[in-house]
Amino acid sequence: MNKENTVKIKFYNGETIPLELHKARVVQKLNLVPVERRLEALHEGGFNTFRLTTQDVFLDMLTDSGTNAMSDRQLAAMMHADDAYAGSQSFFRLQQAVEEVLKKKYFLPVHQGRAAENVLAKAYITKNAGLIPMNYHFTTALAHITQYGGRIVELLYDEAYCIASAHPFKGNMHIEKLEAVIREHGRETIPFIRMEASTNLIGGQPFSVQNLREVRQIADRYGLRVVLDASLLGENAWLVIRREPEFANATMAEVIAEITGLSDIVYFSARKLSSSRGGGICTNDLTIYRELEALIPLFEGFLTYGGMSVREIEAMAVGLYETLDETMICQSPQFIAWLVDSLTAKGVPMVTPPGVLGAHVDAMTMCAHIPQTQYPAGALAAAFYLISGVRGMERGSVSSQRDASGNETYADMELLRLAVPRRVFTLSQLKYVEDRLVWLHENRRLIGGLKFVYEPPVLRFFMGGLAPVSDWPEQLIAKFKADFGDSL
Repeated sequence: MNKENTVKIKFYNGETIPLELHKARVVQKLNLVPVERRLEALHEGGFNTFRLTTQDVFLDMLTDSGTNAMSDRQLAAMMHADDAYAGSQSFFRLQQAVEEVLKKKYFLPVHQGRAAENVLAKAYITKNAGLIPMNYHFTTALAHITQYGGRIVELLYDEAYCIASAHPFKGNMHIEKLEAVIREHGRETIPFIRMEASTNLIGGQPFSVQNLREVRQIADRYGLRVVLDASLLGENAWLVIRREPEFANATMAEVIAEITGLSDIVYFSARKLSSSRGGGICTNDLTIYRELEALIPLFEGFLTYGGMSVREIEAMAVGLYETLDETMICQSPQFIAWLVDSLTAKGVPMVTPPGVLGAHVDAMTMCAHIPQTQYPAGALAAAFYLISGVRGMERGSVSSQRDASGNETYADMELLRLAVPRRVFTLSQLKYVEDRLVWLHENRRLIGGLKFVYEPPVLRFFMGGLAPVSDWPEQLIAKFKADFGDSL
């Protein structure tokens, strides 16, 4: 069976647009506040889109974490939850889903993905073993690793850093570099190798199954464990089917099982993986389970709820099964591809090929006049919100952290991420995003830089406060009004 035909529908008029394979049965009202209010909101929020209130946000493209639309079956499952502190039947239904979908027998629940990162870092990073090779870091993973005295080494191939590319698997780990790092530092200094599906901070780019097999071979050669961040596993598997010839006729279940089977430990944010809240760690190794077990009651909650409500647990179980359904998974990456392709055709610099999680604008190119010391991705995120009411996320140097000496560490890429959660936005709303971003690109010279006025020591992109280095927001508003008149 040709897998492409299961999700690609042709239009007689020749248009190529994604068709939603779901219907909306519950809606939530949105509002678009005037541009003057949007400027006030930016000042109140320290020009940090994380600090905006949803009363001032039209389309919330900050993240897909916890914002994916739940299915009718998930909502129904929440109604028969077993409210028990210990031994809840809801947990055992979730445990069964983990075993059937992720093929892991032992499961430890946690309240979200970063909680799993904390448990793993606490369990395995020591003074003498704290070097973590990975394809690329995620912000909270890096924070937990360094918090416990560890450090990371990112091992991507050169094409991963090429913004505009046709390479299908820019999230692949560099195999030769991996072996060189192990030989240089010694396997005893490395608690585990981490693979992220898909690499969030370089544009949601996937890795191939063949690459993970090669990582597994290196790990086995040196007696190391492979840890998989499976938060975007469904979308990574969907792209494997489309981009890796070996799996052209495979099912989602087969690809997911192949990937998890190559990993000793799988952890995930259910906010992404199963369109619910919560998270988990799973393994087939009883020794690993015992090494982590005691940390769950210490940091999260009892072993059969892990800091989650039992209603969230029921929704997660159903969401894991739905990860095997291509019609559930395909909508987000298809909408992302439509937006990326449309913007690229109009000259807006985008990360290509389209990945998962969201569409990523290359702020380093679009705002080439803004030095990296003035955070071009953060400035672009603020500017786009100002002229559209759409909240995106900075994925650049604001999302980095300073080194041990307090020096700024600049990101490899400066990106504005426009997240496209599963089954949330309509195509007309994405057309609005496209229209406003094209206008902003044509007026990009009006965007100026930002500076920190409040900088927390950890995860500053969540809570930090910035300010414009000039009156560029007012100049941008003036041009907006000249072109759009009284339009919001």
